[in-house]
Amino acid sequence: MTPRTMKTRSPLAALAALLAALLTATPALAVQVQDLVRIKGAETNKLVGMGLVVGLPGTGDGGKFLPAMRPLANAVSRLVDGSVIANDLRDAKNVALVAITCTLPATGVREGDHVDVYVSSIGPAKSLSGGRLFLVPLTGPLPNSPAYAFAEGAVVVESPTSPTTGVVRGGAQLTRDVMSQAIDPSGKLTLVLNDSVASWPMASNLAALINGVIAPDGPNIARAIDAKNVVIQVPDYERTDPAAFISNILIAYVDPSQIGDGAKVVINERTGTIIVSGDVQISPVIISHRGLTITTITPPVEPSINSPQLRTDNFVTVDPEKRGGAKLADLLQAFNQLKVDSADRISILKEIHRSGKLHAQLVLE
Repeated sequence: MTPRTMKTRSPLAALAALLAALLTATPALAVQVQDLVRIKGAETNKLVGMGLVVGLPGTGDGGKFLPAMRPLANAVSRLVDGSVIANDLRDAKNVALVAITCTLPATGVREGDHVDVYVSSIGPAKSLSGGRLFLVPLTGPLPNSPAYAFAEGAVVVESPTSPTTGVVRGGAQLTRDVMSQAIDPSGKLTLVLNDSVASWPMASNLAALINGVIAPDGPNIARAIDAKNVVIQVPDYERTDPAAFISNILIAYVDPSQIGDGAKVVINERTGTIIVSGDVQISPVIISHRGLTITTITPPVEPSINSPQLRTDNFVTVDPEKRGGAKLADLLQAFNQLKVDSADRISILKEIHRSGKLHAQLVLE
């Protein structure tokens, strides 16, 4: 007998096999909880201010724009010459009054952190290119808010079509901590569902998933209080160090079939794109459009007195389960077989929806 020849894998084949094993070992088709929710109390925050961009090459507000000249005069009076007034700066064209905003991340910031600052001209300035934001405090948007940061730095105009808006990269330095608070004083953690998936079924499924992951043998700790919020009662022993508890919830996987985001059909009439989410159903209907007839009602095969024999050669039946009605996916498949163009597809879908036979939210873009 001839001994069997053993084939050895190449390093590339072995690597491919390893990657395939890793991919199949991960629930790639599932969605993690953290992709569907945000934690109440861990949101972004806004800081605002008003200031001056200086050093502009003659493209500023100009000396006649007193709202810019007055704060400039105040700054000069405080730092250099106490006798300077706005009228003394009437020939200045290198200064612009700007509104300032910055967004603090949902994860929080610590004293000394830097964040980007966005500036927008308020007056008649022509461009902020080449200017520099003069040092200014930033506060919360509510009245009497303390200063949380100071901002200054070179302004970068990102778009030539919007020369009066710009960004100062890392321009705001925090002077105090702004921390997120995931767990409220009563020990509750609230998960807020994203608008795209918020629904009573989704909230209920999420609460059941959390109870199964965190407390499979104990009393339920999660409950859906409405279609958008799931409240979790954090056990006392987890509150002093909740990181692992919260992480276990956020990295849990949700079966995509359990995401109750509702049936939706999104149509982009400009590009002819149709996007279907959910198992969209169509009630029994006969569609006649430009000589084409499509029906979700199977034509009778036996003639009768009340129902004469129909010719079926000009019919396309879309009801594979013979239950009276059809899924939108079946109708789109029939469109493909019949080579119906995108404009006609969109017209048909809009008419079906208008007649109340398309059981989904229709979104036109």
